[in-house]
Amino acid sequence: MTNGSQTQWWTADEAPRADVVDPAAPPQAPQRRRRAAGRAAQERERQEARRRRIVVVLVVVALLAGAAYVVASLLKDDESTSQAAVSTAVTDFDGPGHGSVTVTIPAGADGPAIGKALHAAGVVADADVFAREFASSGAPKVAAGAYALPLELSAADAVAALLDPASKASLNLTLAEGLTSWQTLEKISEKTTIPLADLQAAAADAAAIGLPEQAGGKVEGWLAAGAYDVASDATAAQVLSQLVARTVQVLTDKGVAPESWQAVLTKASLVEREMSLDEARPVFARVLENRLRKERTLEIAASVSYGVGSTAEPTAAMLEDASNPYNTYKNVGLPPTPIVSPGAASLDAVLAPADGDWMFWLVVDADSGETKFAVTFDEQMENQAAFDAAQAADG
Repeated sequence: MTNGSQTQWWTADEAPRADVVDPAAPPQAPQRRRRAAGRAAQERERQEARRRRIVVVLVVVALLAGAAYVVASLLKDDESTSQAAVSTAVTDFDGPGHGSVTVTIPAGADGPAIGKALHAAGVVADADVFAREFASSGAPKVAAGAYALPLELSAADAVAALLDPASKASLNLTLAEGLTSWQTLEKISEKTTIPLADLQAAAADAAAIGLPEQAGGKVEGWLAAGAYDVASDATAAQVLSQLVARTVQVLTDKGVAPESWQAVLTKASLVEREMSLDEARPVFARVLENRLRKERTLEIAASVSYGVGSTAEPTAAMLEDASNPYNTYKNVGLPPTPIVSPGAASLDAVLAPADGDWMFWLVVDADSGETKFAVTFDEQMENQAAFDAAQAADG
C-alpha cells in the first residue's frame, strides 16, 4: 500500500460478493415495493370474488330448496284435503227434507234409474245408496208419473215418499188450437208418461172417452184445445175424457143443439185452419154458409191435405183425387169430420157469421193473415191480379 492516491488492492479471495448485503449499502427502490403491494391486492380481490360467487350459489340453492319444499307441502296439503273431502262426502241426508221439487218417474224405471232422477233433483244424496235402500225395502215398482218431493231426504224417507199417494203431483198440459187429432195425441204423449200407442187405442174407444154419438166414432175436432191439470198417474182414456168433456161443455154453454154439434165443429175447424185473424173469421164463416147454400164446392186446400194425413199444401194430383172424401174441390158440402180442434174465436164466428154475400177469399199476406174477400168472380180476379203484381214487384 502506497500513500498519495491511496489505491487499495485485494486478493481474489478478498474481493466483494454480489449476494452479500453491505450494511452500509443504500435501501431498495420504492418502485419495487409498489409492484409487490399490487400483486397482493389483486390476489385479495380474486379471493373476495370467489367468496362472493360461492355465497350466490349457496343462496340460489337455498331458494330452490325452499321453493321445492313449499310446492311439496302444498301438494301434500291438497292431496290431504282431497282425501278428506272424499272421506267426508255425504252419502245420505239425515233430516226429513225441506222445500219441494217435482220429479217425473218414467214408466218401468227400476231402483237405480229412480235413484239417478232423485239425485239429479236434489232429493237424495247418492243414487246408489237410494237404489240399495229401495231394493232392501221390498217395495213394489213405483208408478210412473210426477211426484212432489222434499229436497234432501234420507234414502229411507225417499222410498216412503214415493210410495205415499199424497206425493203424486199433477201435470200441466197445454194444447194449442188448430192441432189435428194425431198432433194432439203426440203432444200429450210428449208432455206425460203415457205411451202414444195407449193414446191412439183410447182415441179409438168412443165409450171409454165419452165421445158423443154425434161424432160417429171419430175423435177429430173433439179434443178441445186449452190448459189442463192432468193427474200424473192418469190413464190415456182419462186424459182424453177430459178433453172431450170440455168440448161438450163448451158447445152446451154456447147453446148449440146436440144434433148440430158435429156440423158446428166441422165448420169451425175449417175457419180455424184458413183464417188467422180473428176479425176475418166471421166473414169467412159467412163465405162457407153462402157456398153451402148455393151448393158450391168449398175448395179448402187444408181439407184436401187432411184427407191424406198431411198438413202441407196439397199437390195438383191430390186436388184432382175425387176419391178423397175430404177433397172439397171435387165434393160438395162439408168434409166428413172436423179437420182440427177449433178455438173459441172460430166457434163464435160459425155461430154468428158476418152479414154479406161474399163467395171468394184470398189471403194476401200469410204473415199477417190479411185476407181479401169478394162477392163476384170478377172481383176475385181483380184481387188476384193485384196480389200477383205486388208479388212480382217484390221480386
